[in-house]
Amino acid sequence: MSAGKTDLFRERLDNIINPRHSLVRLAGVVPWDRFDDAFGGFFKPVGRKAKPTRLMVGLHYLKHIHDLSDEEVVERWVENPYWQHFCGFEFFQHEPPIDASTMTRWRKRIGPEGMEEVLRATVEAALRAGAAKPSSLERVSVDTTVQPKAIAHPTDSRLYLRALQTLVRQAKRHGIVLRQSYTRLAKRASIKAGRYAHARQFRRMRRELKRLRTFLGRVYRDVGRKIAGDDLLEGRFARLLGLVERLLAQKPKDKNKLYALHAPEVVCISKGKARTPYEFGCKVGIAATNREGLVVAAKAFEGNPYDGHTLAATVAQATALSGVEPERVYVDKGYRGHDYKGAASVMIAGRSRGLTPTMKRELKRRSSIEANIGHMKNEGRLDRNWLLGHAGDAINALLAAAAHNLRLAINALALLLAWILASRPSAHAKSDTWPATLTPGASTA
Repeated sequence: MSAGKTDLFRERLDNIINPRHSLVRLAGVVPWDRFDDAFGGFFKPVGRKAKPTRLMVGLHYLKHIHDLSDEEVVERWVENPYWQHFCGFEFFQHEPPIDASTMTRWRKRIGPEGMEEVLRATVEAALRAGAAKPSSLERVSVDTTVQPKAIAHPTDSRLYLRALQTLVRQAKRHGIVLRQSYTRLAKRASIKAGRYAHARQFRRMRRELKRLRTFLGRVYRDVGRKIAGDDLLEGRFARLLGLVERLLAQKPKDKNKLYALHAPEVVCISKGKARTPYEFGCKVGIAATNREGLVVAAKAFEGNPYDGHTLAATVAQATALSGVEPERVYVDKGYRGHDYKGAASVMIAGRSRGLTPTMKRELKRRSSIEANIGHMKNEGRLDRNWLLGHAGDAINALLAAAAHNLRLAINALALLLAWILASRPSAHAKSDTWPATLTPGASTA
């Protein structure tokens, strides 16, 4: 991270930062060395030298701890010496260490399997910081939530219009002359459909939707005729034409409908909430310790599986990341008829027979996982996923869980520091005029 131990023209970070700062103390408990061993196989020794793994992992930690985008975290990294120290630099840097797009390419290369290693490191860091006890890993609470995708609320008129505009734009890019583009007529029909829907004039709305669907079908067939026999163009249009064909064929009551052209993996999930009856994204299984709320699993699922059929995969990930097989798993009533066949006892909410006082107390604490999920959504970017595809769903869920664990570790380290300062002999014993707090720069040992 630096050219040497000393530099005449640059200031060392050790001289300008407070060693009691939360990020400085957190950097001391994160096992950074394991990332070089885990991710070394993804990079080849030839070509341009890869960026340090501690820098890339640290930037992703900071991004989700503070709920920032890739561009924002790189810009703020230059201004914050504590962030630079957290990422392993010894001297203050005046230029961005990477371009923001490097983070996207790094996530693609590491994949969800590599992000599981990133989450595993935060579990170890939280245990070192005292945020959770190792014995707590044997008691976990499991629940599911929806990770919404970054898409507009899907309507038929918007989908038809967007598909038509995308087809026309792609045809123009590849030099295909269409018989008619219908872009002006389709936009007008989409506006009318929205107005009629707002006025609850549904017969007129359906007439405009039928007109939009006709325009899209004409452009779809025209493009198909123009590229027939050209293997290069057929390959470039295959995905888009497949999505348009799927959109034209789907009916209002169909399952596995298409809700966004740029995110065809999105599904419609109903969680029974009055404020949001339907959410569009993917289902995520969360496993957290029953006592402290340390997240040990964040498993993203394709489609819309029944909650009970996600339990086995969620517990398996929790076992792999924490290294401890849970003895008791606490779930809500939505997990009745689950698919878990392991040795752990599954405690379903509402059960009253055959429970010890400890089990009853832990079962009451099961609902605390709802608050943990709320923190992950409000503070860790779980409320809106901007990453692409199924892999992006899994990566975003794992990073949100990792950021939640790091926030728990920061709080635990702050409490430890406060306890150390409070337990030291009071300065009033020496002089009545001295302040009770320690002087700046005093040692915490």
